[in-house]
Amino acid sequence: MLRLTTQRQVILEELSKVTSHPTANELYDLVRKRLPRIGLGTVYRNLELMADNGMILKIEVGGTQKRFDATTENHYHIRCAECGKVDDLDIPVLNNLVAQAAATTSYQIIGHHVEFTGTCPACQQRLAREQAAQ
Repeated sequence: MLRLTTQRQVILEELSKVTSHPTANELYDLVRKRLPRIGLGTVYRNLELMADNGMILKIEVGGTQKRFDATTENHYHIRCAECGKVDDLDIPVLNNLVAQAAATTSYQIIGHHVEFTGTCPACQQRLAREQAAQ
């Protein structure tokens, strides 16, 4: 088990306060308000260690920067194709999908990743305004 240092505690607390699935840089900006001397590299290293140890979730979606989530239970995400915003998607995880995949391959299935994409409400409004202005 990974020791919960003061830096990791603050990172975890700041990550737990937001639902925006921040990037390491965004989280660094939040953490620096409480730990002004912390370095960006320290935040990156701790996020990777915490993700590797199951304390947080690392989200690697659609070619964008890695994002982080304090919710470690299996759940799905939806990403805006316009602005890159990532939100939780409140639908049941398809556990039978793993069983179906396992039945069709000799691979040992260890999990699955499903990414939904769409256009967030803010981008829908912006796009509608842009179309109306043309």
